[in-house]
Amino acid sequence: MKFVVCVKQVPDTTEVEVNKETGTIIREGVPSILNPFDEFALNVALKVKEKVDAHIVALSMGPPQAEQALKKCLAIGADEAILLSDRAFAGSDTWVTSLVLARAVRKIGDADIIFCGQQAIDGDTAQVGPEMAQHLGLPQVTYMEEVEEVGKSNVICRKETDEGYVRIKCKLPALLACLATSDFEPRIPNIRDIFRAKKKPLHQWNMGDIGGGLEEYGLEGSATQVIKSYAPSERGDCVMVDEPPEAAVKKILEFLSDQGVIG
Repeated sequence: MKFVVCVKQVPDTTEVEVNKETGTIIREGVPSILNPFDEFALNVALKVKEKVDAHIVALSMGPPQAEQALKKCLAIGADEAILLSDRAFAGSDTWVTSLVLARAVRKIGDADIIFCGQQAIDGDTAQVGPEMAQHLGLPQVTYMEEVEEVGKSNVICRKETDEGYVRIKCKLPALLACLATSDFEPRIPNIRDIFRAKKKPLHQWNMGDIGGGLEEYGLEGSATQVIKSYAPSERGDCVMVDEPPEAAVKKILEFLSDQGVIG
């Protein structure tokens, strides 16, 4: 079987700050990491590989430095990696990003399962995976936490819902958007894994490799555009009201009136 795992290099959001004047994210000097949801997706693919004979391709769209995230994927256990990097892709929204990835999946060919993280921690849109499935015309399972069984023509997954968990039987090929579990422990590659990764193929593709024109990619091809990013304003002190319901309502109304919120 052939699995494609879509990954993204993201800023370590615990250290991200927003420029108050420009409203843009300050990326200079901020370390980059492999998106945790994508790392979980890769681990799910590796667990499935323990049960079936499979070749895992790690796929990422980003600037040249995104190679570092792919090298980590190779060290963790991916068999091959592909970086989609081209100035034409700069400024792409989620729809264009999913289009680029979908076209790369078509070029790779014969993918039985596409694994991706539920979302990226820098944008949190959770849109790219489902949009890829739309481009490729594939069934999809979102909020997927575990692959229980894999057959020649279907896969059985466990996914999270508001009411609990459900088991879904899905036809192959399919796309699985993975939601990292609370007990997830990332695989830590050792020195031997890192040296083995250096011998694995890592390709770089550009627009010419996947096809399409300049008008389909980047800002020109994007249906949406981020106008500004900003940090939420700091909240003031909290006032606790520990009174019986009727007295509490009266006290809250008095407080709001004193603050000029209500007349």
